[in-house]
Amino acid sequence: MNVSAMEPFGKALLAFQNGDSGAEFLLRRDDGHEATIPAWLFFRNEAQFSDLEKSALELCKGSVLDIGCGAGSHSLVLQARGFPLTALDINPDAATIARQRGVKDVRCGDILSFSGGPFDTLLLLGHGIGMVETIAGLQRFLKAAHGLLKERGQIVLDSLDVRVTDNELHLAYHEKNRRAGKYIGEIRTMFEFRESKGLYCGWLQVDADILTEHAEQAGWRCQVVLQGEHGNYLARVTR
Repeated sequence: MNVSAMEPFGKALLAFQNGDSGAEFLLRRDDGHEATIPAWLFFRNEAQFSDLEKSALELCKGSVLDIGCGAGSHSLVLQARGFPLTALDINPDAATIARQRGVKDVRCGDILSFSGGPFDTLLLLGHGIGMVETIAGLQRFLKAAHGLLKERGQIVLDSLDVRVTDNELHLAYHEKNRRAGKYIGEIRTMFEFRESKGLYCGWLQVDADILTEHAEQAGWRCQVVLQGEHGNYLARVTR
């Protein structure tokens, strides 16, 4: 993913960290659909986590790489529980904030060029798997994960089955992707925060069937651990 695409996201987190409790960023899809995300969501404590997030943290074992750590909320909980924890984010502002909040080992970079580990758990929450952008990117990530994990390691991730909708705008977007020969969950979106606008980038929302198919092709086994609301789900991927 292009680092500059995430700049508005980092600026929104930084604004919240510096006292702007109303800071929020905009996600603008390339068909014009918009969603506003409040920055405070990335600063929640454990009591404020969803059941899906709590279940994901319970699945973690051994040394953990928190990929797309954001402001470090999940990392802080795992660190407090005594897990050997490394937090990774491609956005420099997010990485700085995670350090300021007390995460001890924070790295800034792209997971596809990251060379640390090996780890027992790769953790991607907040639909963090989306950063692979496309199905081809998912295939690259699943291949690279073999080198980041120990023999009995695991990937714990959540994503969204975009088929679970009756919104006509979303359904039209899916059909547009089909006609272009693309997977329906390959989204093109732009991050915006006030005057700051990032470049359009890909964001992958992958259903469990497609995730399982590509995981198996890459030598993994995929299990849906928890089915949440509105198509959200938690999965565990193992060798």
